[in-house]
Amino acid sequence: MVSEAPPFWWQSAGIQSALLSPLGWVYGRVARRILDRRVRKAVAAPVICVGNFTVGGSGKTPTALALADTAIARGFKPGFLSRGYGGGVRHATVVDPARDTARLVGDEPMLLAAKALTVVSANRVEGADLLVRHGADLIIMDDGFQSARLVFDQALLVVDARRGVGNGCVLPAGPVRAPILDQIRHADALIVVGEGNGADPMIRLAARAAKPIHLARLQPRNAAQFRDRNCLAFAAIGDPEKFFATLEEAHVRLARRQGFSDHHPFSDDEINDLMAEAELYGLNLITTEKDYARLLAGHGRALDLVKKTAVLKVEMVFDSPDVPGAIIDAAVTAFKRRRTSA
Repeated sequence: MVSEAPPFWWQSAGIQSALLSPLGWVYGRVARRILDRRVRKAVAAPVICVGNFTVGGSGKTPTALALADTAIARGFKPGFLSRGYGGGVRHATVVDPARDTARLVGDEPMLLAAKALTVVSANRVEGADLLVRHGADLIIMDDGFQSARLVFDQALLVVDARRGVGNGCVLPAGPVRAPILDQIRHADALIVVGEGNGADPMIRLAARAAKPIHLARLQPRNAAQFRDRNCLAFAAIGDPEKFFATLEEAHVRLARRQGFSDHHPFSDDEINDLMAEAELYGLNLITTEKDYARLLAGHGRALDLVKKTAVLKVEMVFDSPDVPGAIIDAAVTAFKRRRTSA
């Protein structure tokens, strides 16, 4: 997987994407075959997969957390299944938030584990089986749409309304993980996050395929405490600009902003620069929950930065509050149908 998205991925297709398009064609052919895989493992619980079209953040993890909130309120015991970016876990492992760190299991699993039972596994079949053995009666996959090794009872594609799918080209010519039409064909619904027209082509394609389209947004939960403060915001996520925009919409004054590549490991020099700049200009440091989790597991000056940094907490809010429940109902219905026909 590409660790840092080149800027041309998020611009109109040009010479760089054209030169890489033969490789993208090959990658797309392989990805299509994986998506079309007919032999998939069925597990003894409904499976909801929350994926996205592209490399990089679009709102998968907040969507998964929102589904878990609804599931818990309905009496389910949901379990999260994650691959765990950059972690050192080789076999399916239950995440212990009191013992594990982002360095071991990944930053997103640490956020998920604070909500519900979470398993990290490169082998998603093995991970799903482990969740069932630990009592999960609903599995929510954070990513994994393109792996196609499990039977999905609901497959969701999340897309950012502002960035959309970038230049629309398949890796490495662009950020798209598999041909767009093939992804839509295998999805059960599209979730559009935020405001903007970047996702309009995906909305039109999903509408033509008669796929449900749900609108959602990231809503800060603790922005009031930062209102009218002068802040230095930093983020190492798929789209740092989304984080900065969320802060500005919450009326947080951003005197400085610093974006890094997704899952970026902060060096001591970078940490020193952030703290020195904040001190020089009298600014409050603020970052994302994912970055905070990664810093907690960091080395060197990371814990010094943690002590000086506040966290903006966000949640996914759907335009229709009934959407998460409807998705869960559809997954349970599909699960019962396939169990009956097995």
